[in-house]
Formats: sequence, structure tokens, C-alpha cells
Amino acid sequence: MNLYILLIIPLLSSLTLLLLRGKDAIRWTALLGSALQLMAAIQTLRLYLAERSTGNKEPFLFESKLSWFSSLHINFHLGIDGISVCMIMLTALVVISGILVSWRVGERSREFFFLLSFLSLGAYGFFMSLDLFTLFFFLELAVIPKFLLICIWGSGDKEYSAMKLALMLMAGSALVFVGLMGIYYQASGGNADGFDLTAVSKMAIPVAVQKYFFPLLFIGFGIFGALFPFHTWVPDGHSSAPTAASMFLAGISMKLGGYGCIRVAAFLLPEAARYYSPAIVLLSTIAIIYGAFATMMQKDLKYINAYSSVSHCGFVLLGIGMLTPAAITGAVLQMVSHGLMTALFFATIGMIYDRTHTRMVAQMGGLLKLIPFISATFVIAGLCSLGLPGFSGFVAEMSVFMGSWQNPDKWYRIATLLACASIVVTAVYIMRAVGQVVMGPVHEHESRHMQDGRWNERTAAVLLVAAIVLIGVAPFLINDIISPSTEKIMEQLNKLVSSK
Repeated sequence: MNLYILLIIPLLSSLTLLLLRGKDAIRWTALLGSALQLMAAIQTLRLYLAERSTGNKEPFLFESKLSWFSSLHINFHLGIDGISVCMIMLTALVVISGILVSWRVGERSREFFFLLSFLSLGAYGFFMSLDLFTLFFFLELAVIPKFLLICIWGSGDKEYSAMKLALMLMAGSALVFVGLMGIYYQASGGNADGFDLTAVSKMAIPVAVQKYFFPLLFIGFGIFGALFPFHTWVPDGHSSAPTAASMFLAGISMKLGGYGCIRVAAFLLPEAARYYSPAIVLLSTIAIIYGAFATMMQKDLKYINAYSSVSHCGFVLLGIGMLTPAAITGAVLQMVSHGLMTALFFATIGMIYDRTHTRMVAQMGGLLKLIPFISATFVIAGLCSLGLPGFSGFVAEMSVFMGSWQNPDKWYRIATLLACASIVVTAVYIMRAVGQVVMGPVHEHESRHMQDGRWNERTAAVLLVAAIVLIGVAPFLINDIISPSTEKIMEQLNKLVSSK
């Protein structure tokens, strides 16, 4: 299996878009490129499962390594495990859905679709990189496109939001870079294998060194994943971004943070992960509760989903901080579930805004009578967000809760109970928003001749809803993919690291 195909497809489709003229050619080329990405992701999943079924228990499959900067011992080293495969599938689904809901973008459509396609290149590379420098390279690759998407095609105070997002993410990247360089020089003294993730994981890094560099890595990646109190870019960035960019930011970009915390910070620095676990759990619990109550105060649909994302991403970091197998599995499930759910939410909000020209809850009502398909999709996204059984949100959150409760520490269990209590607050703001928007009488100023979901919008919604329901009714499918990788992480976390 050549993993490079997942990088070649978005790269070629991005470059092709720059050469095209005519909106139809640009749209269909972007859609074709995203469809090929989805097909390649499905094929990757199929081959991964087939290889695992043969009994191959290697931590990473389909590894390939090419020398990139030999003098600095940097290699283009790719490989995947179960967590990587899930993130790749999530990326492919969100990207094609984002292309579909952006079908009617008219202003600078070529540049818009180019940036969207280029963003997917960074995500795939990040999730497959087994070289720490290459991983950082792909992490950085997506920051400028996000800035441009918001600054050019955004709404509201878009310049401020774009600048705030870029500066916050660059600050996180700077912390990650310092942490990675610290690992590089400590692991090998600047010699070979210092950037190789699999090689570094087998080295005995002194505990004192781990304690120094772990906060840099965890906070750096955590900024991408809305770690409290570094989450402030999330509401402004999401609310000002165009629909597809909001889908990518919340559905994929925020997952880079959670993935980095698991794959790099916790996996390579296990003793420090245990040492800082109480702080992670505390900050995660604050984020969950704060995000839920802050969401209750919002009147704008995008701000509701943005603050809700802060709360839901808190579950990811909570699962990581608990350091139990079920909790870490739940954290990965939550990344996938939230990525799908929030992408569906932002897509639906964009559809509603396109027809009502408002995002204010108080100015809408009775949309179920006017646009039943879009309204039904909005309700499904809401039910998934509040954790209704049968949807992916329930499976993910229950996995985090059950895994967190397995930690016998009294304070950890109190944190688990507080996180569970946030479900009640979530139910309040979701049901209130859904009820006011789709139920009740139709507002007089709203047109009674709104067009319901177009073919492109329906296709995007069906793809995301199908994935949400599939995980909700058959969670064992994704759990069986994640569990072997979680076991490897737990072996690393339980490994005693000797001080030098």
C-alpha cells in the first residue's frame, strides 16, 4: 500500500485548480479531487483491515521512508495505525462535504477551492507522519490557508478573527517546535533517529527532561484542540469563517491537536504524561463545564456550535488525561464523532443562513415547515451533540465517561461526575436552539417559498449523517480499529522510564 497516493491526490487537484478557468470546471474538478480522496481513504481502510486480519501486530503498517534532509537526519517517514486510519477517513468525509456545500461560492472560486484542497494535504500528511519534523511541517502547512479563507471569504469582523486564529495557532506551533527539538537533541544528541517517532518511543528519556518538554508539546498541540484557557480563537475563528472553512476548522483542524497530544506528547513522554495528568484533567473539566455554560448564553447559531466545540473537545483531552485504555479509546472516538457532528452542524447552519440571511436564533422559527430536509438535518446534528443513543456522540461520550471512571483516584472520579453533569446543560441549549429554529410559527419576514436542500447540500448531509448513524448503531466497527493502537499506547504509558 503506497500512502503517498493520499498526498498526491490533493496536491495534484490543488495545482490543477490553479490552471482552470470557468466556475463549472473549477467546481467539478474540486469535487472529483475530493471524491478520489474519499476513494483512496476507503481503500486505505480496506487494506489496513485486511493486513490486520492476517495477524500483523506491528504498531504501524505500510511504512515507507525516504531521505529528505540527510544532514539533519530528517526523513519523509510515513505509516498508519488504527487511529491514523480513522482520522484519514474523517478528513476525506469532511473535505468532500465541504466542497459540496460550497458549490455556489462565486467570489474567487478557484482560489477558494484551491485552499480547501490544499488544507486536506496538510491533514493527511500530519496523520501519517512518523517523522517528527515532517509531522510539524504538515501541521504548519495548514495555518496560512485557514487565515486566507477567513480573511477573504469570511463574515463579520473577519480580519480580526483571522489574525487572532493565525497568531494563536502559530504560538502553539512555536511551543510544539521547541518541544520537538528538545526531544530530538535529548534522544540522540542530534544524531540519526532523533526525529523518528518509532525510534524515540523506544529510548529512555530521563524523567526530568520529560517533565520539561511535555508541557510545551501538550499546550502547543492543545491550543489547536481548544485547551482551556487557550481556546479563545475558536469562537471568533469559527463564527467568521465561511461554511466549508468552519467545517474544516472544527471537523479536522481541532483534531490535529488531540492527535498530537496522544501520538507525540503522551506516547513519547509517558512518565511526564502521568505526572501532569491531574493538571490535564482539571483543565479539561473546566473546558467542558465552561464551554457548556458559555454556549447557553449565545444567540448566534455559529457561536453556539463554536462554544459547544470547546466543551466537546474537552472530552477528548479528558480521555487523554485519564490514561486508561477505555478513556483513550473514547478520546479517539470523540475526535471522530465531534468531527462529523460539528461538520454537519456548520454545514446545516450555512444552508439556513443562505436562505434566511440571519444566524440569530430569535429571528427564526418554523423552518421545519419551509425547508424540512435541512431542518431534519439540523435536528439530527443537535441530537448527536447532546449524546442521544443511536448516534456517534453517545458512543464517544459514554466511552470517555466509562474509561474515566476506571481511574480509581477520588478527584478523577469527581471530575468524571462533573463532566457527566454537563450533558444536562448541553441538552438545554441544544433543545432550546433546535426548538426555536425549526419549531413554532413561521416568522412573518421569512419567505414561504424557500428552496429546500439542493442536490449538493443533500449529498453532503447524507454522507455525514450516514457516518454518524453507522458509528452510533455499530460502534464495534470503529472500536475494533482503534483498540489495537490504544493497547500499544498503553504499553508505552505503562513502561517504566529510567532516569539517567
